[in-house]
Amino acid sequence: MIPARYAASRFPGKLMQDLGGKTVIRRTYEATVATNLFDDVIVVTDSNIIYDEIVNHGGKAMMSKKEHDCGSDRIAEAVEALDIDIVINVQGDEPFTDKESLSKLIEVFKNDSKNEVDLASLMVHITDVDEINNPNTVKVIVDQANFALYFSRSPIPYPRDHNAGVKYYKHKGVYAFRKKAILDFYKLPMLALEASEKIECIRYLEYGKRIKMVETSIQGVEIDTPEDLERAKKIWK
Repeated sequence: MIPARYAASRFPGKLMQDLGGKTVIRRTYEATVATNLFDDVIVVTDSNIIYDEIVNHGGKAMMSKKEHDCGSDRIAEAVEALDIDIVINVQGDEPFTDKESLSKLIEVFKNDSKNEVDLASLMVHITDVDEINNPNTVKVIVDQANFALYFSRSPIPYPRDHNAGVKYYKHKGVYAFRKKAILDFYKLPMLALEASEKIECIRYLEYGKRIKMVETSIQGVEIDTPEDLERAKKIWK
């Protein structure tokens, strides 16, 4: 499922911007379909413009029936009546979505015989100081088994001891959910930490859900700002 809003606070209409002759949302949809990993790929949107963009080019899309504050809520509404086990959430602004990373997420659930994982997500090792300190870059810290401890827009952990040898990880907004986990998310109210950071996956942690993080070396570009789009265009060339 690819949640897709037309209105975005930092870059309105970003999903309809041109990237190498096609819109960002169409590039993301086609990249996801091209992995051949899924029974179905559907864009879930509140926008007739985005819906028409996908359907008119042979893709599948659904219109949300309600207003939603985040992509997980939008997906939960869409899958509630569907007979499915695992749902993958690919953000609409991820045109460089790749098969290798998505395969790793799926493997988490194939290997989870005890059903200990509620959802899985991706992280990328980052070393650039500016990126580590950039509030638009969501960072994650994990335990020894790579379960998420916390997500933040601040640099975590704080480098009080520069010789401690800690690594910094950027959270990539691609998730794999058990259906029950995302439906639970939909019904649970937002709490203070999520409201403060504006990071939806914190809600899972606040309610005791377990998030397995999977490291990937493929960073790509998430298009949150006009500058991101320009960087994506250079990479696409």
